[in-house]
Amino acid sequence: MSQASEKRLFSHRLRDTNSAFLPARTAGTAPVRVGFVLQPHFSMMAFTAAVDALVTANLVHSTPLFTISSYGLDSTTVCSDLAIDISANHTLDELPLDGDNALDVVVVCGGFRCDLSEQGLLSRKLRLAARREKVLAGLWNGAVALAHAGTLDGLCCAIHPDNHSFAKERFSRVEVSSRALEANSRILTSAGPSSALEMMLMMVEQLHGTDTVRAIREILSSDRLADSSETRLALAENDPALPRPLRDLLRLMNSNIEEPLSIDELASYAGLSRRRMERLFQTHLQATPSRYYLELRITQARRLLLQSDTSIANIAVACGFVSSTHFSHCFKDFFGVSPSQARQLRRTGAHE
Repeated sequence: MSQASEKRLFSHRLRDTNSAFLPARTAGTAPVRVGFVLQPHFSMMAFTAAVDALVTANLVHSTPLFTISSYGLDSTTVCSDLAIDISANHTLDELPLDGDNALDVVVVCGGFRCDLSEQGLLSRKLRLAARREKVLAGLWNGAVALAHAGTLDGLCCAIHPDNHSFAKERFSRVEVSSRALEANSRILTSAGPSSALEMMLMMVEQLHGTDTVRAIREILSSDRLADSSETRLALAENDPALPRPLRDLLRLMNSNIEEPLSIDELASYAGLSRRRMERLFQTHLQATPSRYYLELRITQARRLLLQSDTSIANIAVACGFVSSTHFSHCFKDFFGVSPSQARQLRRTGAHE
């Protein structure tokens, strides 16, 4: 199925379940409260893609449409998959499901190295959220937490391909989908970064219409920085149609952003010859391994640059560049503007 067809199917399924899908509070009367539960080693790309949709929705509307909060399991400092500590607003025991400040949407953020065992408090919170008729969502393998809580019983979910076998064996009452997006009643699941963005945009569309989503897309793709490579990179690692050795290599690259592996090290860890590895990349991704690795690192750097106030020097280090100067040269070669110009462009666009 083509990506466009998949999006149309998913959108249709959302419309079919519209009355059950919307948060309990009527859209338009107050901002919809969305809480992100950040599991250790959560996918930074999936998380920021989802948040980007909501933040941009607020920018294109005269009044805020969403409020966003984040929760660590047992600490307000959570380490992402990029080995960068993120400060959450609260810990999980403070996640509000009753009263004036109750959340409308609870999103569990997973990632490649997230622990797949059940977290007791998280399961209890998710079950209570289901009883309170909140919208529940899972990013990457966040659906595993939803399944542990029993909220996916009898339903179909999207999950990162790496976790399909685990989920099928562990949760006999849950149907694991081959699609990147799934919507069932009040539960939304996505398998990776690009599908996380699409999932949130479709939720925004159900609440606030196509015009709002069109405006969001225009902002997110209005300059050269919104390059289609970001979607291509995200989809490649999640694509079960790619040979497993190639997907293993992509995961190795994703797991070694801060301290990049050499091409020979990548081939050795994957049990391939360098020549075989180069053929895989050229055949399936139309790129050399070194070019793809650089593209992956520079794209993650771009997201950090535009979604945080982290210094350019720290972003360079976090994405494996030997110096800020080297990073700036690579960034400008790739996107046509320097990192500082890119950050200024986004700030200028947000205030226009």
